Amino acid sequence: MLRVTVTDTRDAMAALRRAGLEVYDDDGTKAMYASDASLYRIPPLAVVRPRDAAEIAAAVALAREHGVPITARGAGTSIAGNAIGRGLVLDMSRHMNRVLAVDPDARTAVVEPGTVHAVLQKAVLPHGLRFGPDPSTHPRCTIGGMIGNNACGNRALAYGRTSDNVHGATHLLASGETLVTGYDATGAPRADGPDALLDDLRTVAGRHLATARTEFDRFGRQVSGYAVQHLLPERFDLTQLLVGSEGTLAILTEATVRLVTDPAHRVLVAIGFDDIVKAGEAAPTVKTYGPTACEGMDVRLVDVLRARRGEAAVPPLPRGAAWLFVEIAGEDRTEVLDRARSLVDAGLGVESLLVDDAATAARLWRIREDGAGLAGRAPSGKPAWPGWEDAAVPPETLGSYLARFDELVTEHGLTSAPYGHFADGCMHVRLDYPLDESDGLPRLRRFLTAAAGLVAEYGGSLSGEHGDGRARSELLPTMYSADAIAFFGEVKHAFDPDNLLNPGVLVDPDPFDADVRVAGVAPYRKQLAFAYEADHGDLSQAVHRCTGVGKCRADNSAAGGVMCPSYLATREEKDSTRGRARVLQDVVRGALDWRAPEVEASLDLCLACKGCASDCPTGIDMATYKAEALHQKFRRRLRPRSHYTLGWLPRWSRLAGRLPRVANLLLRLPLIGRLALFLAGVDTRRSIPAFATTPFRRWWAHEVSDDATGRQPVVLFVDSFSNAFSPDAARATVQLLRDAGFEPTLPSPQACCGLTWITTGQLDAARTILGRTVSELAEAVRAGVPVVGIEPSCTAVLRSDAVELLDNDDARLVAGATKTVAELLATAEGWNPPDLTGTSIVAQPHCHQHAVLGWEADKALLARTGASVTTLAGCCGLAGNFGVERGHYEVSVAVAEQNLLPALDAAPEAVVLADGFSCRTQVADLRGRPSVHLAELLTGPPDGR
Repeated sequence: MLRVTVTDTRDAMAALRRAGLEVYDDDGTKAMYASDASLYRIPPLAVVRPRDAAEIAAAVALAREHGVPITARGAGTSIAGNAIGRGLVLDMSRHMNRVLAVDPDARTAVVEPGTVHAVLQKAVLPHGLRFGPDPSTHPRCTIGGMIGNNACGNRALAYGRTSDNVHGATHLLASGETLVTGYDATGAPRADGPDALLDDLRTVAGRHLATARTEFDRFGRQVSGYAVQHLLPERFDLTQLLVGSEGTLAILTEATVRLVTDPAHRVLVAIGFDDIVKAGEAAPTVKTYGPTACEGMDVRLVDVLRARRGEAAVPPLPRGAAWLFVEIAGEDRTEVLDRARSLVDAGLGVESLLVDDAATAARLWRIREDGAGLAGRAPSGKPAWPGWEDAAVPPETLGSYLARFDELVTEHGLTSAPYGHFADGCMHVRLDYPLDESDGLPRLRRFLTAAAGLVAEYGGSLSGEHGDGRARSELLPTMYSADAIAFFGEVKHAFDPDNLLNPGVLVDPDPFDADVRVAGVAPYRKQLAFAYEADHGDLSQAVHRCTGVGKCRADNSAAGGVMCPSYLATREEKDSTRGRARVLQDVVRGALDWRAPEVEASLDLCLACKGCASDCPTGIDMATYKAEALHQKFRRRLRPRSHYTLGWLPRWSRLAGRLPRVANLLLRLPLIGRLALFLAGVDTRRSIPAFATTPFRRWWAHEVSDDATGRQPVVLFVDSFSNAFSPDAARATVQLLRDAGFEPTLPSPQACCGLTWITTGQLDAARTILGRTVSELAEAVRAGVPVVGIEPSCTAVLRSDAVELLDNDDARLVAGATKTVAELLATAEGWNPPDLTGTSIVAQPHCHQHAVLGWEADKALLARTGASVTTLAGCCGLAGNFGVERGHYEVSVAVAEQNLLPALDAAPEAVVLADGFSCRTQVADLRGRPSVHLAELLTGPPDGR
């Protein structure tokens, strides 16, 4: 195992900075880049973010001078551990992320290595083109990473592997020299680089001709090791050799990729089978129908999704315990449908379903795309890990292999939820290795060794598209001869004689059970405020839910998601859910303290929107972790001013509510208002919402209900925001509930959900406040009375946070009985919403409603009104106290600019619907437009406004 010793790392860092490079070597950055999406944790010496090829060359020169290894990294979504290293990590995604040129006639594009797949697709879409390979990580993976691993994706049947779609590339060698590869006008391979290297490679290949001709290219998904068959004299194609070399031979600085046209028509055929073995056996037959994709999935994966997000998260599927999702595409719609119907009529499974609706098909494909994250929880309920991630066998043997693999998993006492590219013979899986137990690593070694032997028995490949990395490089001798392994070593030596480029991978590999991220991490249960029920009270298990798949680095609004607004605003890894989770992983392992500046920096721009709680496939809940972190940091210590002002807002609003006109007058005075904002820790660019001259509870005290006979009682949970700032929304809710046959009653004036204490990490106080409230509400619930909330964030506390914070039967009882207004109205017999035909609505769902409560009932209710509704994804950017705190204004506005503000500007006459007080405040602050709560929309101006 290579262990590079740097005698004076400060000299190396100083040299990098003198060269003008962007260098980070703080503990927080090292924590973030110590892992990718794999099992492994190797903190780097430093992270360099090059701006161009010249800066890469400077970094390589200094690394060579100081004997420091260097690893190129894209989005860090590698599941095999080939994007981490002990020396310098080059983050190509931060600056070298541009599409440099598009040639529609030649159907090529020139890109930098950090270009995100989705960015390339967006750039070439106006020309009717696309980059063919589409891994499930396509919204965030980089083209450089795809080239490094020879990625494939769901539609490899149509478009092939990445190696089939690279027209040429420019690489920097460890020597500092440049190698340019590609093809001439006749299609013949060319290579412009050091003559000595080219001569060495020809000589090396000459010593291993028989091996190159017999052990490689045996089937389409054989990507393990180097593609040395391309060194044969009749080929000598260095473009193809370097694709899939995992950054161990050269560093990619620019690539020219081929583009393809998308077929005009696509339909999906979902076929159900009795089990996954039968699905695997049917895949070769399905392939004869000419599909562009044929993906296999097991009920075990779907059950994880159901457990995480409920039955409604799974679209209707054909009967069965396993499925093939088959995409049929072409230019002629009639021909496509005929082919699809022929496949349905072939009777390959127990039931087939032809899906011609694009939205439904997208929902089904999303299950498959989220597979890596969903599989992060095994059927056993335990964490599931990569390691044996993407082995492939010749497709005709897949069914038999799947049966044997399931037997092997059971034999080793593990569980799994397999899925994959079945027509290509490639299976993805994660397994619940007991890495937290004393014998965890030996059991990992025994299983992976046996699994490698099984795939070799079938003539398969240890990796079918993700590369071997640290997970499988040590196992390459299982599938290759000693001569092939020697061949790899000689190729590596020709390119990189000093072993500077991504050492420990492919050649002279690190042991696959070394540097395992979770091994030896003790359970963390030290005076925790939250229960972490799903993680058995263990915060270390909770934060290690993050497997690193990096969905938080994508624009999830395209799929109606929220996560992660701060990353989209800054594009900084520290502001992604993954980056924060990595820092917290170092906290629970004792490498960082709760009060470390790196922890504060990573959490500062977290909006606590809870988007990750629903959108992260592994179920990370950073809002909860941030509250816990603030609780731990400031326990028995002086807090920031905003914690006493914004964090205690319900108390201050009750005081101001006694003399609201006086409070408003004082706050409108320029000097006093600015001073109040400053003392409160609020950005002075923010407006101060006016206190209602008649708070809701004062109005309620004089409200006389008409005859309530026959109405169903319901507890209306009146939050501090609705009472003190938005009484119109609360009064409209009362009117709406009565119209629908409900009679609201109110809890005591002291009832509060404690949200502002939770978001500022004052969790001891929050538990006390929330405990009183839940006890009171539980009495009503036991009497059969449901609870309905007005403000989504406060309603979400009763439905979710209360259970985690109180961890008692009353909290669970109240959570089960708490509903949104739309959910309650869905149960109202004989009530119909008003006819809003002709009304255009821009709806901004509150983030906590999206993540915890769900928007489905609201969507269905609005559809019944006949209104034209544009439902926005993403966060409004205010997010409670976040957007008003000093230091957050710019990010808050940048988040709003992602979805909210463009939608408002595009529909200046539309009604703006926003149930969240924060959302309404953001709309008013940034666009000066009024917005309404759902109850106000459905009732019109309430009586007495």
